[in-house]
Amino acid sequence: MGTFWLLLFVVLIVLLVVIVAMGVVAIRRLRRGPLEDNGHSGSSLSEPPRDDPHPQGPEPSSAAEEKQSQMLAALEQRSGVLHERSLALDERETRLELERGRLRKLSDELESRSERLQARSDAVEDARTAAEEELSRVAAMSEEQARQELLDRVERSSRRLSAARAREIENAAKRDADRVARGIVLSTIQRIASDQTAEAVVSTVDLPSDEMKGRVIGREGRNIRSFEQVTGVDVLVDDTPGSILLSSFDPVRREIARLAMQELVGDGRIHPARIEQAYSRAVDKVHDKCQEAAQSAIMELGLVGINPGLYQYIGALQYRTSYGQVVLEHLKECGRIAGAIASEIGLPPDSCKRAAFLHDIGKAVITQGDGSHAAEGAELARRFGESDAVVNAIASHHDEVPADSAEAVITQVADAISASRPGARRESMEAYVHRLTRLEQIATAHEGVDKAFAMQAGREVRVMVLPDVVDDAGSERLAHEIAHEVESELSYPGNIRITVVRESVATQLAH
Repeated sequence: MGTFWLLLFVVLIVLLVVIVAMGVVAIRRLRRGPLEDNGHSGSSLSEPPRDDPHPQGPEPSSAAEEKQSQMLAALEQRSGVLHERSLALDERETRLELERGRLRKLSDELESRSERLQARSDAVEDARTAAEEELSRVAAMSEEQARQELLDRVERSSRRLSAARAREIENAAKRDADRVARGIVLSTIQRIASDQTAEAVVSTVDLPSDEMKGRVIGREGRNIRSFEQVTGVDVLVDDTPGSILLSSFDPVRREIARLAMQELVGDGRIHPARIEQAYSRAVDKVHDKCQEAAQSAIMELGLVGINPGLYQYIGALQYRTSYGQVVLEHLKECGRIAGAIASEIGLPPDSCKRAAFLHDIGKAVITQGDGSHAAEGAELARRFGESDAVVNAIASHHDEVPADSAEAVITQVADAISASRPGARRESMEAYVHRLTRLEQIATAHEGVDKAFAMQAGREVRVMVLPDVVDDAGSERLAHEIAHEVESELSYPGNIRITVVRESVATQLAH
């Protein structure tokens, strides 16, 4: 193929040279033509005149010029054609060069493939030779020797597999050892501290008569289910006369449910619509109680100038606990301790008392998860106009940022004294609340979840989803995903039931 294109290229070059030579010859003839015409005219002048019956004058010069211009035009046309052919030849030569490069590349690839195929062929030949040698060796063995050889190979392979499996089981046991140990310890703590935990997470509502229990339960338990879904607490109706129990690890949620249940029992009309109305009014009552509790605590410590916008956050801490210790009581205690310390060392007690009283205000914002209540509290205090010293004392009371004021150091001391006194805190209660809080956080992290409640002391999680976002198939998938995350992250005794509730309610007024 390469020789053919080379010959074609040579032929084209020769044709181009011939055409150029012909053009040069033609140009020379055209230049020589006028001179010859002039020579003939001179010779005609030297000859004597002949008798001509029709005498004519000399040929006009305009005809010669016209003839010469025609020949020049023809030469220019032919030169243009030659130029176009030259360009076409150059283009063809370029294409030939590209084609020659492509063919050269293909040739290199073919050579490379040939070398690889040859290497594979050599490898196959070596393997075939080895197989023939092995076959020859096996053929020379007796039946008993062949059987023993097969058993030896199987034994070696089984030993390798069993060793790998043993290492895998050992690594898995090491990974699960800490998790299992934590689960055992947590279960033991819960069983030992059951009385303390029950006292901290249960509220009692008195009933005027046992007949009221039937109204609370409702037809086929409809009222209880509606109440639990709206409030997020467990309603415990047992054989205890004249009372029912409300159970929830969240004290704010439990207080709202207690007020709502008291209103329903006092009214006597209990049905889902009334439950929602009572719940809404109970939320407003708790808000008012938070305002009153904040004002009372501030007046008790003699603090002035606290922004009223902080009252709701301060009052909410009366329902929050930290290791079983009520946070608002802890703040008041820290304020009194900080004021006494500042007075003893000659510092202004008001600023130190204020910083110590507000140091855990962030716990009213961080109610779920493991967020930094110190950072959130500092930001909250800065937003409501507290001084830089107070803001730094709040942010640094867990050493998350450096303490750069006397108020910050005294706040840390007061916090440590209040938390470390005998009987102030219970570790088991904090672990229990953390586990239930984490259950709700895992559920609410999924898309389409409206709200989630940890019920039955953490043995059930009820997840309310938005019906226009999660369909029936999505509800089943969501329950499976939440259960898988709970299994992989938390340690707990027994089982936890994940219940996804998808309910659509349409309301319209008739005028």
